Parts: sequence; structure tokens; C-alpha cells
Amino acid sequence: MNVLRVLSVALALCLGLSAMPAVAGMTETTQSNTSGDPTYQIQNPPAFAMIADLIIARPLLIAATVVGGAVFVVSLPFTAAGGNVGAAGKALVVDPGKAAFVRCLGCTTSGYGKTNED
Repeated sequence: MNVLRVLSVALALCLGLSAMPAVAGMTETTQSNTSGDPTYQIQNPPAFAMIADLIIARPLLIAATVVGGAVFVVSLPFTAAGGNVGAAGKALVVDPGKAAFVRCLGCTTSGYGKTNED
């Protein structure tokens, strides 16, 4: 083979392999927003993620919300004595409910994924 051809193929392979980590960071499920505001990201999940979320994750999250509500009511005297009723309610009822009812179908975060950095 020609030395120039071997050198160009080797160079192309090295450049292609060195660009792979940059491409791996880009996914189809998360895109930057068009407004330029860095506090939220627009998610565009694939169809199989939406189907799995609808059939598997949502019923489990709704059941976790109901069971968490029952556990919260049972543990209410103890959490009231300890002074952490709000934290227990958030962990047992609000977080699973938010994941079940506020999240878009197939998305991984609730709402717009806003951060509280302000």
C-alpha cells in the first residue's frame, strides 16, 4: 500500500476515536433550550421510553404514592414527635406523586428540571 494512504487512514482513525468522547456526551434525550436559559433543559425521549414509562413506571409510582401515603399516616405520630412531618411527607408522598403526575411521559426529571441556584 501507498505510505501516504496508510498515513491518512491512521490519521483519520485517530481523529475519529479522539472525537468519540465529545459525541458520547450528546444524547437525543436531552437538548438545550432555544431561549438560552441554562436553568432548564428540554427532554425529547424516544418512543420505547414513553411506552415503558406508561406501562411499567407510572403504575409503580402511583402505587408508591398510595403506599407512601399510608405509611405517612401510620408514622405521623412519630414524625410529629420528632418534628420532621414536612420531610417525611415530602419523601413518602410528594416525591413519588411528583414523579408520577408532573413528569412528562418518558422523561427522567419532573417539570422543567429547574435548579434552585438563585
